[in-house]
Amino acid sequence: TVITNLLTAIPYLGTTLTTWLWGGFSINDPTLTRFFALHFILPFAIASLSSIHIMLLHNEGSSNPLGTNSDIDKIPFHPYHSYKDTLMLTLMITMLFTIMSFTPDMFNDPENFSKANPLVTPQ
Repeated sequence: TVITNLLTAIPYLGTTLTTWLWGGFSINDPTLTRFFALHFILPFAIASLSSIHIMLLHNEGSSNPLGTNSDIDKIPFHPYHSYKDTLMLTLMITMLFTIMSFTPDMFNDPENFSKANPLVTPQ
């Protein structure tokens, strides 16, 4: 509720927004429903808006305040950048696969390797 309480810092509307987001005056079932819906819908909304943004940039181009012809300085995305990105992705996946194959316990907590005491550990 720390995040939702940040809304109360907004002057005049903070408590109203928090009450609306919670679905009442305390966290309850409507709050969970709204947050589950938000966590489901938000990635699709972000992906859609990003796609629209990239499409508009591709069609219209970026702003050019000087009005000069900038086609001279451009290079095509493929093959230059696509090969570079593919190479880096392959290297990163190879590094991750190597680490996880040869040292799978590298990032585990050291407490995971201590033996459990059956007299202290609950069943």
